[in-house]
Amino acid sequence: MFRLDSKIALVTGGSRGIGRACVEALARQGATVIINYVKGEAAARELSDQIVAAGGKAEIAGFDVADTAATESQVDAIIKRHGRIDILVASAGIAIDGLLLRLKDEDLDKLFNTNVRGSLTVARAATKSMMRSKWGRIIFLSSVVGEMGNVGQTGYAATKAALIGAAKSIAREYATRNVTANVIAPGFIDTDMTAGMTDPQREAIHKLVPLGRTGKAEEVAAAAVYLASEEAGYITGQVLRVNGGMYV
Repeated sequence: MFRLDSKIALVTGGSRGIGRACVEALARQGATVIINYVKGEAAARELSDQIVAAGGKAEIAGFDVADTAATESQVDAIIKRHGRIDILVASAGIAIDGLLLRLKDEDLDKLFNTNVRGSLTVARAATKSMMRSKWGRIIFLSSVVGEMGNVGQTGYAATKAALIGAAKSIAREYATRNVTANVIAPGFIDTDMTAGMTDPQREAIHKLVPLGRTGKAEEVAAAAVYLASEEAGYITGQVLRVNGGMYV
């Protein structure tokens, strides 16, 4: 169940955190995984080598999703090399926290250029082959704060909320081509982005989560595998929450 043999998957932001966990999970299910990175070439190459050594298929592709020309060029090259892209997990993203009054224009530009425009650019490029193949899976990584909001994260929350609206529209646009578009909205997950939290901060978060803990990147990756599979073919335009009950 949920096998992805012969599928070609592109994971943006795949060298670390949730993206890395998605790469590992997709590869275990038989997909050929292209690991996108911006600065983490060494980590991406190490991950690719690890997958290949275990009998899987992986390669790396360095480009910044905020750079439209580079993204389109690299995605076109992947399609030319493999014939198509079947699965896109748009995990690349940045967080810049701050109260609205303290957010600078350049902060908002960075957030939207990477989190929103970057995700839409790579999705637009990948759907070219999905339409021809009449099969595809687009998965955006949003966040619990994109649905419930959070103090000090207005800009970040706005970008993550935008991905939900985008996925719902893409789902309607491409349904006749058997291309689904869904969103995963993680809660507080143990990654590099949360590693800097103090114990009191972590305890405060645990009190907000009915399951009483932060999540694991592997738990988010399991949701990505499901949404990428044949078994999820009748699911589109949906938000799958992996948040321990923090927002329901």
